Order: sequence, then structure tokens, then C-alpha cells
Amino acid sequence: MDQNGGVQPIGGVNEKIEGFFDLCRLRGLTGAQGVIVPRQNVKNLMLKKEVVEAVRQGKFLVHTIGHVEEGIEILTGIPAGEADPDGKFPEGTLNRMVEDRLTELRDAMKKEEEEKRKGTKDERDG
Repeated sequence: MDQNGGVQPIGGVNEKIEGFFDLCRLRGLTGAQGVIVPRQNVKNLMLKKEVVEAVRQGKFLVHTIGHVEEGIEILTGIPAGEADPDGKFPEGTLNRMVEDRLTELRDAMKKEEEEKRKGTKDERDG
């Protein structure tokens, strides 16, 4: 990933996919196993027929992404969400959940600092 969440291409993409596929095949393909690879690597894919056939049959998944948020959606099943013109994310999106949690943490820190300041002031006044 780059600093903006863009996915960078990787080396050895075929070997990495095939190695993970072999492990999954040995453990039993369920149709839920798969890989996430950079979209830029699609042109380099030269996978074994066995892998291609498993993908065709829905027994193994190969996801390609160009941005980290696409991967987040695949891994969590929750849409990442895009900010509206005011910078707010829609309810039910992962970015909104992160935004809400950060707001909670900020508010808790502010409250704690206010209580400390109040305690210090009370000690001086007491």
C-alpha cells in the first residue's frame, strides 16, 4: 500500500497464489478460501489449470483490488463508505464506524482532561 491506500504490485504473484491454493486444497476447498492481489498484477497471472478450474467452479476465490478500502470490504463484508461533501460517511459503513469510535475516544479524552483540570483547581482552592 502507498500512503494514500493505493495497492502496489507484488512480485511472485503466481507462486504466492498457487502456494496458498495448494495449502487450501490439502485442507479441503470450501469455496470460502481465496486471495486478494493487486489489480496491477492481473496481467502477470499465469496460474496452473488446477487453480483456474477451482476458481471457475467457485471453490477458490481470486480478488483483485486497487485500493485498501476494496480489501476492507472483502475481508469484513461491510462497505467502506465514501464521504459526502461535508466529509461525513454514511451510517453502516466501516469508515463511519471508525469515525464514530474516534469521536468517542476524543470526547473521553476531553472529559478526562477537564476532570483533571477541575481536580487541580479544587486542590488549589481547598
